[in-house]
Amino acid sequence: MFFKTVAALFGVATIFAVALPSARAATLRDPTGPVVLTVTGKIGVANAGPKADFDLAMLEELPGRTTTIETPWTKGLVAFQGPLCSVLLDRLRADGTVLHIVALNDYAVDVPISDCRQWPVILATRKDGKPMPVRDKGPLFLIYPFDAEPALYNEKIFTRSAWQIRSIDIR
Repeated sequence: MFFKTVAALFGVATIFAVALPSARAATLRDPTGPVVLTVTGKIGVANAGPKADFDLAMLEELPGRTTTIETPWTKGLVAFQGPLCSVLLDRLRADGTVLHIVALNDYAVDVPISDCRQWPVILATRKDGKPMPVRDKGPLFLIYPFDAEPALYNEKIFTRSAWQIRSIDIR
C-alpha cells in the first residue's frame, strides 16, 4: 500500500513538473526602452510584480492593423497603426470587463472590453508611419475602426478614444 501511495504521488508530481514549464512559458519580457504603457488589474501575465510594463517595441511586436481614417482630432485621412487591443488583452490573459484608461494629463475613461472583442480597436503607436510624440496625441492613442464601422463615428465612442495613454487598469 505504501509503495502504491508513493507511486501515485510521484505520478502527480511528475504531471505537475511537466505542466509547470508551460505555465512559465506565458511570461512577458522586460522592457528595454522607456516604458510607454503600464497595465494593472485583472491580468494573468506580468513582468513588474503585479503589473505589465511595455516599451514601444514590445507593443509593436504584437499583431495589429493599420486603419486609414478621418477623426475629429486630425485633418484629412490619417493612417494609424498599432496592436489590436484584443491581442494585448489575450497576451496578458486579462480577465475583466472594463479598461480603465488614464492619459498623461490624467484624463480617465472606462472602455468596455467588449468593444475590443467586437471591433478591431487598436492601441495606435504610429501615425502616418511615424511614432507619435506626446505633443501629437502620443505615444498611444486608442483608435476605433471608423473605416470598418462608420456607425462608430459618434460622441460616445469619441469620449472613449483616449490619447496620450499612460496606463490601463483591467477591472
